Amino acid sequence: MTDMMELMQVLCALDGVSGYEDGVREAIEGMIAPHVEEMTVDAMGSLIALKKGARAPARRLMVCAHTDEVGMLVFRITDEGLLKFVPVGTLDPRVLLGQRVRIGERRLPGVVAVKAIHLTSEAEKKISPPIDALYIDIGARSKKEAASHVRVGDPVMFDNEPGAFGEGRFRGKAIDDRLGCAVMVSLIRGNIPFDTWFAFSTCEEVGLRGASALTERVRPDMTLVLEGTSAGDMPSVRPDLRATRQGAGAVVSVADGGTVYNREVIEKMTCAADAAGIPWQPRSGMGGRTDSGSIHVRAGGSLTFGVSAPTRYIHSANNVVYMPDAKAVLDLTALFIATMGE
Repeated sequence: MTDMMELMQVLCALDGVSGYEDGVREAIEGMIAPHVEEMTVDAMGSLIALKKGARAPARRLMVCAHTDEVGMLVFRITDEGLLKFVPVGTLDPRVLLGQRVRIGERRLPGVVAVKAIHLTSEAEKKISPPIDALYIDIGARSKKEAASHVRVGDPVMFDNEPGAFGEGRFRGKAIDDRLGCAVMVSLIRGNIPFDTWFAFSTCEEVGLRGASALTERVRPDMTLVLEGTSAGDMPSVRPDLRATRQGAGAVVSVADGGTVYNREVIEKMTCAADAAGIPWQPRSGMGGRTDSGSIHVRAGGSLTFGVSAPTRYIHSANNVVYMPDAKAVLDLTALFIATMGE
């Protein structure tokens, strides 16, 4: 697991709001270039690589994870020099308050703020402020001064340092889905039994767009989609609403907002996982969707299998994952290639 932890440390520190993922892709290119047969970047910015295995598979295989993360875009600068913004991807305003952020290519520091409690009405104190009530303070004194550092359209990223956390856990932004990217990089660097296409897709958080384009290029018969998914093992979530929990292994999706996964593939892979001693758990919820929602209906159709790592506080500045669960995701991905290549 040292290799996975190191990869996540590097990948989660990179900035890659949807549509601004070049830095993440370029870092991954450098990691995998010596280990792949061919590598290309498509018009959407997705990275597609062919890793040669011991032999050709019976069906064309693809493993996919997305490089982008949720964040914000600057859309207006006020007369006071404050930045108004819009979310990129699904963001809960409650996770933004007081967060440090970085803006644009210069990674200008800022802080997400709202007016002080002393200035709020009694009615305002009873509700969570909406995103349009928030702003980013960069320390500028005027619109002119702020505009000399920031442009409308600049991406805004969470500013924190990823790393080991507690007992066997890892904390950082963008674990959704840099963990999936780390799994793929780890497998590409090693030996695999069958030729496999690895796709690092863009713009998943804003409509599964990169996956749509790259699937038309690769035209896979079988695809494994790697993700981070919400872990619900916390006191504020009713037990019957806890779709996944940390410590129970890799999460296998049955259905979500974009896909009803193939039952035969699920049965085959979960039986193989049991035989190999890989811990897994079913995802007992329908919320959200993954790149599978695009992949399984493109290029004539592809059978998809969804595997995720249960992640606490997803789509925030501080995601938390349990590393033995991440190891189970890695092992199940390797097993997918070995099983479905036959």
